[in-house]
Amino acid sequence: MVQYLIALAPTFLVLAFFLLGPFNWSRNHSWTRAITCAVVGAIALRYILWRLFETVLPYPNDGPNFYWVWFLFIVEILAFFEVVLFLVLMSRYVDRSAEADRLARDFFRGDEEQLPTVDVFIPTYNEPLDVLERTIIGALALDYPQHKLKVYVLDDQRRDWLKAYCKERGAIHVTRPDNSHAKAGNMNNGLKVSSGDFIAIFDADFVPYHHFLRRTLPFFSDATIGIVQTPQHFFNADPVQTNLGLENIWPDEQRLFFDEIAPSRDIWDVSFCCGSCSIARRKAIDAIGGFPTESITEDLLTTLSMLNKGYKTRYLNERLSMGLAAENLTGYFVQRERWCRGGIQTLYLHNGPLRGPGLSLFQRIMFLPLSWLVQYLVRFTILIIPIIYLWLGLLPLYFTNAADYISNQVPLLTAYFLLMLWITPTRYLPVVSSAVGAFATFRMLPTVISSVVRPFGKPFRVTPKGSGNEAIGFDGYSFAWIAVLILATAIGLVINIVPETSHVEAQFSPIAACWSGINIVVLAIASLICFEKPRRLFNAFKLDEEVHVDGVPGRMVSLALDKAVVAVPTKTRFASADVTLSLEGFSPFKTELRMVTQRRRSVARPGDKEAFYLHLHFDLSGSARDKMIVKLYTGRYSQDVRDIDKVAVSINLLLRTFGRTRTL
Repeated sequence: MVQYLIALAPTFLVLAFFLLGPFNWSRNHSWTRAITCAVVGAIALRYILWRLFETVLPYPNDGPNFYWVWFLFIVEILAFFEVVLFLVLMSRYVDRSAEADRLARDFFRGDEEQLPTVDVFIPTYNEPLDVLERTIIGALALDYPQHKLKVYVLDDQRRDWLKAYCKERGAIHVTRPDNSHAKAGNMNNGLKVSSGDFIAIFDADFVPYHHFLRRTLPFFSDATIGIVQTPQHFFNADPVQTNLGLENIWPDEQRLFFDEIAPSRDIWDVSFCCGSCSIARRKAIDAIGGFPTESITEDLLTTLSMLNKGYKTRYLNERLSMGLAAENLTGYFVQRERWCRGGIQTLYLHNGPLRGPGLSLFQRIMFLPLSWLVQYLVRFTILIIPIIYLWLGLLPLYFTNAADYISNQVPLLTAYFLLMLWITPTRYLPVVSSAVGAFATFRMLPTVISSVVRPFGKPFRVTPKGSGNEAIGFDGYSFAWIAVLILATAIGLVINIVPETSHVEAQFSPIAACWSGINIVVLAIASLICFEKPRRLFNAFKLDEEVHVDGVPGRMVSLALDKAVVAVPTKTRFASADVTLSLEGFSPFKTELRMVTQRRRSVARPGDKEAFYLHLHFDLSGSARDKMIVKLYTGRYSQDVRDIDKVAVSINLLLRTFGRTRTL
């Protein structure tokens, strides 16, 4: 017992450091980040040296186990380098909002005739009108002198109905004879027919906030800035949130990158364009010969090409747009496989991180697609180590005793998890994050391997979104992998519990059993993501505004393009189901009262014990619908999950995992 307490001493020191230091420090100061990341880096170095000198080099060359140990150590070395780069990156932080304030005062001072011209590009391929209309109307509503702004809808399907819609709304509809080079080729065609000084790019499913240009354009006062990127926020839940049932208590998966990693990349001058929700200097695009077409991720390659020419990318971490996250697992993997393959493609290109001129050594390293290359290999390895041990008896390392293992690995895991919880307290929970990573591994690892072996040849695939994309699916491929790994782990444990069938080394068995248990829990949670749940095409926004229904005062608590929920203090009877809704800024319009629900809480007026909720449905058209789009999607409301409710997440997942297991 004493030896295990001694073995836990480094872990206690790690806990003490975080409790006395980082958890009392601001995470937005570079000095606090630098100290914390340096300590975690030192712990990681201690671990990797222990692995090399104590658990790898002493292992005798006795056949398969020798090669297995060395293979696992090489995987860990790759993971170590990825962690070190992450620590270096996250050791600094910048918030450019104050800089945007200062620059805007000078940039927008004086005659508006001196302001630059701006072209908004909306590249589209197969998105339906219910997706496109929000982006087009939002772009036309940008707060900028209208004679200085043009909106181009770059239609790669040459649709007559879209041409008519653009003409009616005042946008410019652009087509080309073929679809060569996909999105990049489409935007290059847009360059030929436009002439603005700056080009703002919004994917067909992203709506710019009205002040987008007011916040981003001032950064171009610095002639070296080629692109300003802003974060991508979403008005719908992604399939991970939806399938896990965590829409209201767990933020979308991309928040970690856009809220935490991207600002840190910016201060190191290794920020990159993410395509949508960005604005670029036309001179910089012209300098690189237009949008690069060599890669399916033209945004990343545009950044690298501009860096080759001496331009920089800036990142403004403000919510300045809102769009559709992937709505189902098909779209989720189409999107991520494109990002992965495109990142790996840059390794083979003349303007990529290995061969591109003008890049510093640090920039070359930071633009290596190391995360894509390593993370899924590491996750898969973690899942199969206990299985290989339990079934084949192959040890993952030269094992001395459990105390030695606890003394070296547990402090590293503790330090890393605490670092993530400190840097991103509202965006990270170890078990859930591990489950999401495990779920993605089974589809993404083959993509990584095929991209390394044959990086080019697969065509650009548009992420399917909008109406016509409502089918409820089931990811049988990933579920089969998960089920096989759970069964292999569980059966391996059972086999080795019985002395007659056990064939593993006793000392490592307790660690293998704990490892197996954690893997089973992670995989069980991951299995929930495979079952797709119904989704809503138009997501409602929560709000609190005064309205009238047939003259009866109430509070609007939820609003979408086609429906609203209004709280009234008493159960009012209406003459018919057709009622009139009076909303500030709108002429009264007819709605259909479809449902009345009752809740015991004070919503309608202070002091009310009960509130009655009227569920209203309507179908706006023309200018009224456009006005509703502007109201809902251009900056007034959001769908934030600001803080992780760790208790709610844990209880929810336990209940769902248990319930799904019983059902299966």
